[in-house]
Amino acid sequence: MADIIHLVADTALFVILPWVLWRILGKTIPIVVIPILVGISIAVWHIPVGAAGIPSTYGNTIGWVAVLVLAFTAGLEMWQHPGEDGSPHTLPAPSLGRLLAGAAVALGGPLLIGTTLAYLVFLPLPGWQAPHATPWVAAASIGLCVAVSALPVLIGVVRELDSTQRPLGQLALKLAVVDDAALWIGLAALQFAEKGSSALHGWSGLEFVALASLIVLALAGSWASRHFRHPPLWLIWAAVPAYLAVGAWASEQLGLHELIGAYFAGAIMPPSWVRRLPVERVGAFSLVWLAPLFFGHSGLHINGDALTWPSVVASLALVAISIVAKVASVYVFPPAPGLSKRQALAIGALLQCKGLMEIVAATILHGQGMLSDFAFASLMVLAVLSTLLTGPLFQLVAPRQPQPAG
Repeated sequence: MADIIHLVADTALFVILPWVLWRILGKTIPIVVIPILVGISIAVWHIPVGAAGIPSTYGNTIGWVAVLVLAFTAGLEMWQHPGEDGSPHTLPAPSLGRLLAGAAVALGGPLLIGTTLAYLVFLPLPGWQAPHATPWVAAASIGLCVAVSALPVLIGVVRELDSTQRPLGQLALKLAVVDDAALWIGLAALQFAEKGSSALHGWSGLEFVALASLIVLALAGSWASRHFRHPPLWLIWAAVPAYLAVGAWASEQLGLHELIGAYFAGAIMPPSWVRRLPVERVGAFSLVWLAPLFFGHSGLHINGDALTWPSVVASLALVAISIVAKVASVYVFPPAPGLSKRQALAIGALLQCKGLMEIVAATILHGQGMLSDFAFASLMVLAVLSTLLTGPLFQLVAPRQPQPAG
């Protein structure tokens, strides 16, 4: 009975309260930000919520499952094109090569700049060196968080844009999908890099089973895409938890984070199957009603003493680095030919949004000892500030009047 009471208190603090504030504020602040702000505030002010059983055992489990579902739906969205509506203001579609090159520059520029500055400027600061990572891996972990774009939050932002601005948002989404995949690959690569050659030592039979399971899932998805495109709907629904469970279990067995496997499990499901699933509704329900427990607990787990004035200043510096690096990268190499300067700046403004993706990435890296408490606290503040600034920054630089490409 006590666990249920604790869950009720947990839900009231991190789900109901943020939802009420979100509605009072007219949904002007992404809901992903509010629970993390509540958690950070509690951590900084040392409010004794532990006396009420917060975070609760059930709340931890529900929030964790919800974020697994969000990672899985992010993988499913690799095969969708959210926000496309046939607007007469649609921009000419870039070639696949130009799109991939634009995504590479949009991610690679901030990653390189963020990693370099983290190594030279931030890691020498007291308390910033990661407890279980070499300096370059710790710097690359910070750089990856600086470079990431928030696909789930961007989907909601694009749906709220004016019809004349939505094509810019659609192009930003295409880049974010590629960057999202690169994020999970980067997280896996960083964990392997830190473990080095020891990552493959001491493998038991379970690791080989896990690897074989992922290969079987990928081959089954590829076969179904060609030969079994329209199965009964019940079979698709039965496959969803199987893909999610196997993907998460396999990545955990391989020494990676479960969220990485959940994402790739969604990405390798047959596209024709995915289009018959209510991916948006499932993701929205998890985001609003379940995942806030995870976000709030992430903020709560920040070392309140680490969020000092120097770390706040560092957070503001990271915000400036993140915005300038992302916007400049898109401006230097636009993802489509013929974009005006304002259009390129507007796409960069959207892509600098961190939101859920950075929160999840920073939580994974911090849990693996690849980010210090000080770095984790600053990156959480970066996620909040960059997300809050996305709308105003986009409106500041977006074209005042519709401008044809070219």
